Amino acid sequence: MAPKEKQEPKKGSKKPGKPSAKASAAAKATLRGIHSKKVRKIRLSTTFHRPKTLQLSRAPKYPRKSIPHEPRLDAHKIIISPLNTESAMKKIEENNTLVFLCDVKANKRQIKEALKKLYDVECVKVNTLIRPDGTKKAYARLTPDVDALDIAATKLSIV
Repeated sequence: MAPKEKQEPKKGSKKPGKPSAKASAAAKATLRGIHSKKVRKIRLSTTFHRPKTLQLSRAPKYPRKSIPHEPRLDAHKIIISPLNTESAMKKIEENNTLVFLCDVKANKRQIKEALKKLYDVECVKVNTLIRPDGTKKAYARLTPDVDALDIAATKLSIV
């Protein structure tokens, strides 16, 4: 047998010896996979809170109410009628106070504003009570410069 001759590599190709370090690292990485060095997050609390997610503001496609409702208590609904009993007349004459029947849901501020709007009178204070029949009665004490008897005669026409 004749000795084998060494084949010389061609000029354009690398010699078929050891693979390069980069190629062997890539081969190892493909064998291992990409999740081989996954690190677990250290949890410092014993309770788990769900993460906060994006909360978008509402963008409705149509209004839920077609028109806004009218005010539930306007001045004419608040003050039902003036009262002209004997005790009410005594209040008008002696204490400069007008007496009205009012809506049960109305408060003192609303009664004061309604009196200002309807009768153009300033009130010092308003006292209210709910009568046994379930209606609300309001005592409106007027300012000293305005006479309650005059207002009762001209604007309320109860005297």
